Amino acid sequence: MTKQAGLELGLYSLGDHLPHPNSGKKLSAAERLEEIIQLAKLAEDAGFDAFQVGESHQDYFVSQSNLIILSAIARETKSIKIGSAVTTLSVLDPVRVYEDAATIDLISKGRMEIVAGRASRVGSFDLFGYDYKDYDALFEEKIRLLWELRHKDRITWSGDFRPELKDQAILPETFAADSLPIYRGIGNSDASAYEAGKLGMPIYQAHLAGAAQTYARRIQVFRDAAEEYGHDLSTLPVQTGGFLFLRESTDQAYRDFWPHLKAGFKKTNGQPFSKRAFAQGQSVKSITTVGEPQLIIDKLLMQYELFGQQRFNGEIDFGGQSMDSIKQTLDLFAEQVLPVVKKYTQKGA
Repeated sequence: MTKQAGLELGLYSLGDHLPHPNSGKKLSAAERLEEIIQLAKLAEDAGFDAFQVGESHQDYFVSQSNLIILSAIARETKSIKIGSAVTTLSVLDPVRVYEDAATIDLISKGRMEIVAGRASRVGSFDLFGYDYKDYDALFEEKIRLLWELRHKDRITWSGDFRPELKDQAILPETFAADSLPIYRGIGNSDASAYEAGKLGMPIYQAHLAGAAQTYARRIQVFRDAAEEYGHDLSTLPVQTGGFLFLRESTDQAYRDFWPHLKAGFKKTNGQPFSKRAFAQGQSVKSITTVGEPQLIIDKLLMQYELFGQQRFNGEIDFGGQSMDSIKQTLDLFAEQVLPVVKKYTQKGA
């Protein structure tokens, strides 16, 4: 990623599988998977830089095997970057994650990316036979192993949670020496941002609501740690990502998206989304990217000034939206937001 062509703009799906909050209509699992694959193709055709798919091992999702979905997307697209957002590394084997992702990198001819994050729900620990009390230790050990797997040809390694490796060859090779970048998803944790900087690993700052300045401070924690440990900041790109919903007017956007957010968030997260925090998203200073095209332009340009990030990714399909609704957001963004943001963030603008 470079600033030469401006801020990269991507889309992502968490693979939620929810009924429409008003009609109750719900796609079959097969239909929802096909919808995600088609959405990636639409994103490529519309000029987006990246498309990502999340992973979740719970009710109301079809993304338990997101790397398989990404493999299908790799065959259906030609140029758009593809990636996980996130891979729930705490409950997975880093060796297997590397092998699968490197294979997709080969299939896609160097377009694959990994965003590695913690498993955010207790159920996935039970499903894969881990103890939730090891939440922090599991992730820190596994992300270091994944990082070594990506950067070594052979590895000797030992840890507390998996069998040791003794001079093992790392296969397959990636498509190119610099393909298959790995990002650490940092959520709301300053400590996680610091650990990423310490290791010299790029970050993916996920966000839902709140002041953009809060996230700017956390990104600075990452950069300060990277400098403290002697890493070159020019080699450490930052991605950000959160809800994306556009309509012709901001009032309409907030009216139309709220039912999806209200019903969907309660099902997938077990608690309601704050209506007050959502309403505050209409301020340009809020991180929430919901509104009319000009508001989204203003938000993204302000965030770019604050974060100096290399890519923004929008979650475009949350909450049981119809494909027509999703396309409205995609088309408005591609036609009215994308060219303006590219123009004002490219080098020399």
